[in-house]
Amino acid sequence: MSEGDKAFTGSIPENYDRYLVPLIFKDYARDLAARASAFGPMAVLEIAAGSGAVTRELAPHLAENATYAVTDFNQPMLDYAKARQGSDARLTWRQADAQALPFSDKSFDQIVCQFGAMFFPDRSLAYREARRVLKTGGTFLFSVWDKIEQNVFAYDVTNALFELFPNDPPQFLARTPHGYSNQGLIRAELSGAGFSDVVIESVEKQSRASSPGIAAVAYCEGTPLRNEIEARGELREATDYAARAIRERHGSGEVSAKIQALIVSARA
Repeated sequence: MSEGDKAFTGSIPENYDRYLVPLIFKDYARDLAARASAFGPMAVLEIAAGSGAVTRELAPHLAENATYAVTDFNQPMLDYAKARQGSDARLTWRQADAQALPFSDKSFDQIVCQFGAMFFPDRSLAYREARRVLKTGGTFLFSVWDKIEQNVFAYDVTNALFELFPNDPPQFLARTPHGYSNQGLIRAELSGAGFSDVVIESVEKQSRASSPGIAAVAYCEGTPLRNEIEARGELREATDYAARAIRERHGSGEVSAKIQALIVSARA
């Protein structure tokens, strides 16, 4: 993973939340929040909170005397998430590296992380850190994307950009968001970090956009894929090219396609 894969800067946070969250994240955020709240946690840590999709879904379901530490490695994303969240004394906001969490041992009874593990440069180290700050018996609940072929719009955009930039195609989506779908590897890395009772569930949903252009903007301008595109050519041209590819395959009006993720739970 390149440093650019982690660069959620400039207008990316706003475009991410405006376009990508409704397209692919919101339904999974509700799913993860429902699973998390079912445990009745009193001390929650969220890692890689992004623009706050899970935070907004989970916070209303926590007890009045619960605590909820919301973190992200990327300060612009964290700032955006905090600005979107209503005032809530239970929440604290902190920039944090998942590989070096700034919390004491056994501080939390639950950790949640939506689509963030793929961005950890050293996942084994990050998992050991998660195990360290979890209380004995605490739950680590997170999601990762399944392989890109199971996520149709991401696959369409990637293939379109291969056509547009055949000599040096942008590969961010395949490399990072969809690059950590090996269930055996996930189990091994969690077990190696000291977790037990690892359960991995494949969950399919539908991705919907009001037009092919909205789906293309979500991926091309709301993720670090934008950085790769701009290093190679004109962003608007690439976004339009991706939109045409989606239109040719799915039609010109409201479009929908399969998305698929892995929901992982493990016990400390």
